[in-house]
Amino acid sequence: MKILAIECSASPASVAILDGNKLLANAFVNVKLTHSQTLMPMIESTLKAAKININDIEGFAISNGPGSFTGVRIGISAVKGLAAAKKLPCAAVSTLYAMAQSYCDTDCIVCAVMDARCNQFYNALFDIENGKITRLCDDRALLGNELLEEIKKLSQSQHKCVIIVGDGAALFYKTACDIKNVKMAHQSREFQNAVGVGYAAIESFQKGEILSPSELLPFYLRLPQAERELKMKKENEKS
Repeated sequence: MKILAIECSASPASVAILDGNKLLANAFVNVKLTHSQTLMPMIESTLKAAKININDIEGFAISNGPGSFTGVRIGISAVKGLAAAKKLPCAAVSTLYAMAQSYCDTDCIVCAVMDARCNQFYNALFDIENGKITRLCDDRALLGNELLEEIKKLSQSQHKCVIIVGDGAALFYKTACDIKNVKMAHQSREFQNAVGVGYAAIESFQKGEILSPSELLPFYLRLPQAERELKMKKENEKS
């Protein structure tokens, strides 16, 4: 099954094409351009590199959150548009779970973190043993000090290395760098990537956890800023 995977939940954007477990081609950019500018050209160039066209694609995969509200919406809209024409199946993958795919070759604990601003991080923890990923908690939004205390306890109870991964990794690692058995992800595997989305999606397709294009929805751990401000304004008016 040929899958086209997209990841644009934060500043970086990436595209990958897989044929079963074989990675055919992928592209990654981390530049100051909006995903609406970079995504479609990346898809076209990745298809060309894989020596296939869009009609050869049999399924789509997208990281549907958590992440940037705008980035997640752009990615989902792109997949909806591409998949709808041929009514192809889609897989929606947790951004945080997709990050853990990058360390399937390492026995470790992956601490996936995304910068949610205001000293908050979107986070999930995963135990990796012999290539198998076991989720240790649900995707959540935590304050930096809350996550730090959890990582301290985890490092004391586990003999494995805790690897900090994601677009929020560098920021969080500043406070966690002195904790035993905690290290920063290597630069080549630091950021979320469509390759991880693709491999996570293979599991979804195998389990029959597929969606139609119209069923694709973003997964947010908190309301967008505009909605939060409106909610706060209404609460203030009542008081």
